[in-house]
Amino acid sequence: MMDTSVIEIRRLPNYQLVSTTDFFFPLVDDPFLMGRIACANVLSDMYSEGVTEVDNLLMILAASIDMPPNCRDIVTWKMIEGFRSLAEEAGSSVTGGQSIYNPWPIIGGTAMSVVPKERVLMPTGAIEGDVLVLTKPIGTQVAVNAFQWIKIDARWSRISDVVSREQLERAFDISAMSMERLNRTAAELMWKHGAHSATDVTGFGILGHAEALARNQRESVSFVIHTLPVIRGMAVVDAKLQNLFSLVKGRSAETSGGLLICLPKENVGAFCSEIYEAEGWPAFVVGTVVGGDRSASIAADVEIKEL
Repeated sequence: MMDTSVIEIRRLPNYQLVSTTDFFFPLVDDPFLMGRIACANVLSDMYSEGVTEVDNLLMILAASIDMPPNCRDIVTWKMIEGFRSLAEEAGSSVTGGQSIYNPWPIIGGTAMSVVPKERVLMPTGAIEGDVLVLTKPIGTQVAVNAFQWIKIDARWSRISDVVSREQLERAFDISAMSMERLNRTAAELMWKHGAHSATDVTGFGILGHAEALARNQRESVSFVIHTLPVIRGMAVVDAKLQNLFSLVKGRSAETSGGLLICLPKENVGAFCSEIYEAEGWPAFVVGTVVGGDRSASIAADVEIKEL
């Protein structure tokens, strides 16, 4: 399974059409921010294949029939504005799409690009000795849900003894900034530093996506994740909830998560330094590629690195 569809173009034999589709229900209250997160999430599939220039975006949109009409209009247009604003920052544009009415709002899209064959990084080339690098922290699902629980006494009481409101507000802010941040710089640096394979970490959690990526490899290799970079306090919250989200097991869903990249060991330091210089956000060494059976696992002594 790949993050995108990659097909040959019969009339352009040296090019391929790369495309992807993704959409979901809102997970934050701010509709403008939600539009930006949705756009970043769609584009991440393209970036994971090394496609840094996206020719076209189509928007998928549902306006809520359960909202009062004046609220529905404001929310819908703010989601559209947010999506378009990040598309422009990514050097792309929204040229059309499809909209419907639905009980819940929905936002997402389809991204497409015609790319020279040599500029598509197929997710198949990891080799033994590669290092696994992740470009965003995990824990967004825990942070977003726990932040909403502040307003619900029965749920807040379940976690209030292990986390403060201020800590949750910080965790939510970090999550929001992370989710709306493009993985475009990481995709550009993958080419510069000779990445062998990559995927983006979203709905199946870091381990789920590592497993899918490992199954795609040509070589008989396995991925071992030895470090989990987690938004501060979220591992404790999940533990208090008896691992409701399975965060430290690597199964907690992420939205618009980071790229999980297989890099040559000698290039990891430069990659991490350059992405921090460009964006002010760190990338994390999270694991290694070893000889194996195309599987992925979390090390028994995995380190939880809070930030």
